[in-house]
Amino acid sequence: MSTRDERRARLEDDIQNRILLLDGAMGTMIQSYQLDEADYRGERFQDVSLDQKGNNDLLCLTQPHIIKEIHKAYFDAGADIVETNTFNSTSISLADYGMEDLVEEFNTAAARIAREAADEVEAANPGRICYVAGVLGPTNRTASISPDVNDPGFRNVSFDELRVTYKDATIALIKGGADLILIETVFDTLNAKAAAFAVEEVFEELGETLPVMISGTITDKSGRTLSGQTPEAFWYSMRHVKPFSVGFNCALGADEMRPHVEEVSHVADCYVSAHPNAGLPNEFGEYDETPDMMADVIAEFATAGLVNIIGGCCGTTPDHIRAFKQKLDNVAPRVRPHIDERLRLSGLEPFVA
Repeated sequence: MSTRDERRARLEDDIQNRILLLDGAMGTMIQSYQLDEADYRGERFQDVSLDQKGNNDLLCLTQPHIIKEIHKAYFDAGADIVETNTFNSTSISLADYGMEDLVEEFNTAAARIAREAADEVEAANPGRICYVAGVLGPTNRTASISPDVNDPGFRNVSFDELRVTYKDATIALIKGGADLILIETVFDTLNAKAAAFAVEEVFEELGETLPVMISGTITDKSGRTLSGQTPEAFWYSMRHVKPFSVGFNCALGADEMRPHVEEVSHVADCYVSAHPNAGLPNEFGEYDETPDMMADVIAEFATAGLVNIIGGCCGTTPDHIRAFKQKLDNVAPRVRPHIDERLRLSGLEPFVA
């Protein structure tokens, strides 16, 4: 079993020599188990008044063996990094299920399960290193936009509210064994800034720094985040974090995501990631791109020199990750470009002086 310091050193070496594989969708895999309300509640939460079916993060407490099985399935398919099952494990999101007081327990348990799966895979494959990315999801609120069209100045969440719950989650993720912190599915840059600020606070307090991944989401074919930024502007808004990687996930299939990944690939001096959906959802809300179909597009990302980390989001499975691995095994990773020192600002659009 490797130590966190050993994994950190190996991560830097690995990503300079090959394209790393992130896992695929957690929700898609959970759906395959066809769990009912009682399965979600388990013994402990039988008397909770609110419905719990769909509270996927709760399964880290009530069905941990299922979450571990999913992590191991992705590792077995060739993933280097798995994401903790904590997309909604903030007090803001958990309030929908009446579980806002369990942030620490949710995140610690999720990170521990992923770390246990990684340790078991490493033990069965001497010399292999498996990484755990502790996920900080976007929450279901936006700090930049009013939810009331009749009151543009209203906000239903503040920067400090986000910061506090992200800080609690980050401490727990590190305690549970995460190797990286992944701020993902960013639709509002201000939410991401709150997460990044919280993460930096935790690093300072603990005296320990982990690599930070930032992954935005382009909400539609307009090529912008929900809060209105272009990919380049989004990068300039977050580059002060000095992240390990920046990229995009969710909302779009690989074809539709490609130009946005390419845009940030040319301007970011860190590593670049992409984990798109298995196409756009059909009329039934399902995803139609097969592993082979998606792998062909992903291979083009790689051969064009756009990415350092590739994975999948909604609709993807271990079979998708396995197909990606077959296509990427002999493809060189993106080389980080030299970026001239210039004044780079961002609103909704980038400004370079």
